[in-house]
Amino acid sequence: MTSDPDTSTASALDAQGTLTSGVPAGEPAADGATAPVHIGIIMDGNHRWARKRRLPGAAGHRAGAKRLREVAEACADAGVRYLTLFAFSTENWQRPSGEVNLLMDLMRHVMENDLEELHRRNVRLRIIGDRSRFAPDIQRKMQECEALTASNTTLNLSVAVNFGGRWDIVEAARKLARAAADNTLDPDAIDESHFAGATSLGGLPDPDLLIRTGGEHRISNFLLWHLAYTELYFTEAYWPDFDASHLTAAITEFSQRARRFGRRS
Repeated sequence: MTSDPDTSTASALDAQGTLTSGVPAGEPAADGATAPVHIGIIMDGNHRWARKRRLPGAAGHRAGAKRLREVAEACADAGVRYLTLFAFSTENWQRPSGEVNLLMDLMRHVMENDLEELHRRNVRLRIIGDRSRFAPDIQRKMQECEALTASNTTLNLSVAVNFGGRWDIVEAARKLARAAADNTLDPDAIDESHFAGATSLGGLPDPDLLIRTGGEHRISNFLLWHLAYTELYFTEAYWPDFDASHLTAAITEFSQRARRFGRRS
């Protein structure tokens, strides 16, 4: 869900259909490890965190919502340039209605109460996914958050809501098909750069590191196009427990891996 899918696609591509934004080099983190340029996080384990403490599931979701801003700020402090969080998937609508309503209220709360601090920290917020199913007031607040932070440059924070990797690929294919049907794009000219630019993260570098909390070892339909050569890091820590020290551990392990991208070292 981008603010304007057609506009975002155009801004991500130049006249020849190549990505216009370069991939910046990583910066040293506090412990000396080189920080990834782009981190993706699947925030998992809220409900199990609450159950372990004999608390209602709502308590886990509230604790997880509080963790979001802290981790975003820790990423900025570590030199990470892009952070993409998986907050609500297309499949999450299948959860009990009471839980879905709670998640919608938490979404409102985060946008109303955490945005000013993120803005003060020079964080740019983008919402990706299909926002058409959300209530009008939530959609309006999303637009306001993006407009307020549009010029910020320290950290680009993308939050995926009502998002699915397969949905994203289908949407990108539809955009390119419409352009071809309108005779503004030669189908034979479509390459990986064209396709990448038509996705929700068009114009951003692919994630270098994907972190999943909560002990599960799968990517759950997240950023399927973008994770081709992403390093995967799984932690047993539930999302409400994931703090700056856990982030540092993930970055340190990432810095020790050899990334060959199909080549020999």
